[in-house]
Amino acid sequence: MHELICSQEDRPGTSKSTREIARAVGISEGSVRNIAKSDIGLSSFKRTPVQVINEATRQKRLTRSKSLLRRLTVQKSKRVFFTDEKIFYISPPVNSQNNRLWCAGRKRDVDPKRLLVERAKFSAHVMVSAGISYAGKGRLHFVADKAKINADYYVNSLLPQLIEDCEKLMPGSFIFQQDGAPAHTARQTQEWLALKCPEMINKDEWPPNSPDLNPLDYHVWGAMLHMYQKYTPKPTNKTELQAVLEKIWDDLPQQSVEKAIMSFRKRLQMCVKADGGHIEQLIN
Repeated sequence: MHELICSQEDRPGTSKSTREIARAVGISEGSVRNIAKSDIGLSSFKRTPVQVINEATRQKRLTRSKSLLRRLTVQKSKRVFFTDEKIFYISPPVNSQNNRLWCAGRKRDVDPKRLLVERAKFSAHVMVSAGISYAGKGRLHFVADKAKINADYYVNSLLPQLIEDCEKLMPGSFIFQQDGAPAHTARQTQEWLALKCPEMINKDEWPPNSPDLNPLDYHVWGAMLHMYQKYTPKPTNKTELQAVLEKIWDDLPQQSVEKAIMSFRKRLQMCVKADGGHIEQLIN
């Protein structure tokens, strides 16, 4: 049983699911879980989807994380305005493993309205752009429908609003952050920001493939999605979706944002400790 459940150290990925093991040995999944936990003393951990990190990316994550740690003290981290873009769907994907219905009797006897979750194949969605800081949240900016976020659109439509948010929250003393998206690293964007920002993290300073280092990615977007999933009634069109997202954004506790930002340096330290590799497995 131990060999069926556990991956071998020299053969990662060889473990079988509890369902596969149950079928192989002719017992229930519950029995497999009980044996694994009580008899063998194993623990179950959820796999986490992560970005691909090749050797070149790992080296950049390592060196740039070290550099940001030296540059951004605790006090300076409080002046960083973290930014990002995110797509929100009217009907977001549902993880069937976490969306279960408990009831008596057989599955075939359950009312389909309770058991089935409808989702359009191409769910309507909106893209937002926003920034956060220890001093407060900026506004939630909506990308124009069918707009392509290239350097021209970013510089003319989104950046002026983001910088306006920065000036309102931290007049003349903010540090502007953005990731390595093509529209962000374009020469037009970098030159525009150099003229408008008192200080910024330029395209060669932010670690690549690092949503694990941006508070919007590792906290805010997930918190908003969690709040959206509980929201009723659900929106039925893009206009309603925008209104709901703005309400959720306004209701997002600043205290939780501050806590996420204060973990930024800790995550940089984790990245250095992991030699530029993944850190998700190190986070509780």
